[in-house]
Amino acid sequence: MPKTDLPLSKTGTAIPDPNRWKALVFIALAQLMVVLDATIVNIALPSAQQDLGISDANRQWVITAYALAFGGLLLFGGRLADLWGRKRVFVIGLAGFAAASALGGAASGEAMMLGSRALQGVFGALLAPAALSLLAVTFTDGKERAKAFGIFGAIAGGGGAVGLILGGFLTEYLNWRWTFFVNIPFAVVAGVGAYFVVREPAGGRNRSPLDIPGVLLSTAGLVALVYAFTLAETEADGWTATMTLGTFAAAVVLLAAFVAVEAKVKHPLLPLRVLLERNRGGVYLSLGLAVISMFGLFLFLTYYLQIVKGYSPVMTGFAFLPMIVGMITGSTQIGARLMTRVPPRLLMGPGFLTAALGMLLLTQLEIGSSYAGLILPAQLLLGLGMGTAFMPAMSLATHGVEARDAGVASAMVNTSQQVGGAIGTALLNTIAASATTAYVAAHAAGATSEQLLRAQAMVHGYASAIWWAVGILVVSAGIALTLINTGRPGTHPVASGDGQDAEDELRIPVVAH
Repeated sequence: MPKTDLPLSKTGTAIPDPNRWKALVFIALAQLMVVLDATIVNIALPSAQQDLGISDANRQWVITAYALAFGGLLLFGGRLADLWGRKRVFVIGLAGFAAASALGGAASGEAMMLGSRALQGVFGALLAPAALSLLAVTFTDGKERAKAFGIFGAIAGGGGAVGLILGGFLTEYLNWRWTFFVNIPFAVVAGVGAYFVVREPAGGRNRSPLDIPGVLLSTAGLVALVYAFTLAETEADGWTATMTLGTFAAAVVLLAAFVAVEAKVKHPLLPLRVLLERNRGGVYLSLGLAVISMFGLFLFLTYYLQIVKGYSPVMTGFAFLPMIVGMITGSTQIGARLMTRVPPRLLMGPGFLTAALGMLLLTQLEIGSSYAGLILPAQLLLGLGMGTAFMPAMSLATHGVEARDAGVASAMVNTSQQVGGAIGTALLNTIAASATTAYVAAHAAGATSEQLLRAQAMVHGYASAIWWAVGILVVSAGIALTLINTGRPGTHPVASGDGQDAEDELRIPVVAH
């Protein structure tokens, strides 16, 4: 059996894994699978709904079941990675995700489909934090870490757009079921590769007892929060519906109780030292806000291109290529090259502002807007900006964390993105729908064509919501520039967060102040 742990040197630091770059391939492949799965099913949903007889009222649960399980269990998944070992949880997550995907592809009815999506979310919640924390403890040299997180950041940022391309191709030329089956080869290759190649540093586990009250409160609180935003989008009265407000209140109470418990218990699920460190808190907040704008945009552009412009699913997918190219370029050629030379805030702040500029262009969307003249340059700016910002954000979120906390720190990155995605979809959709309704009411009397009026109202609604996305990205940039005050990555050891023995800790290099 391949060895799991890397030995420590005489000074107590980890000896670099000679296979670390091979390990990155399999870790990145798994991350791509998880991220693209968030959007790949969207394009296939109309076909799946028709084949399986899913009602209009229940079709949103194909998306929501995944989001609820994934978002609600991320912190628990990160803690299990710290407790059981990141490699072990990584492989278990891959195996479970593949099995759940096979179940979804073979679904014969609504219940089977919704169950498979929930299972995908459960195993995704194991897999995602394990992948990021493996990366955090594998690459500790500043320059190598910059390159590794550049690749990982590009995948994390561009995976959603890749999912749209792949989903369109599979749905149009094969069958919607292949949007599930495609995960199986991804998972098998990543799982087998990880089993034989990935090794984690010795002494990096957190073997303290599991915080059961923390697990229950965090899971219930996060599920309630994600569900509340889903209700805001689907309930008749939206944000003011009794069910929506009640669920929001429950989420606030549960999460407040979670924080109170974590402050008092001896072995917390989420040590507050991880969350309250200024730079890390700034990353979680700015990244979560930025994802709000991006998730809403994916949805708007998909509908605009298919309904207004008449693009096929495949054409729609390929229309997102400039964003992917921009993200890869921003992450690997700008972010990774400058990360060891400039403070992270000087990459994240300008990155979010560049993305805001791209979003600003899209506020000019009209029915007759040119793809080459407007949408393409906007996507390039969005991709460059987000790619440049994502890379240092993903690295800084886990940099300086003791190895025993790497899983929960990684889980918080994924949690901020998942909750941000849920908020973005609900918030911007609601804004767009309100603006669309108002436009129809204001222009119905003078309309010569009802179809043209509907299209104009839809585009007006998208542009109105995109203005909000611009503002959110500007706020993200402001948070990054003011809260994040660390310097260039250095190699100073981290002080222990508690009294645990030194041999149970691995000191990961921390950023220099």
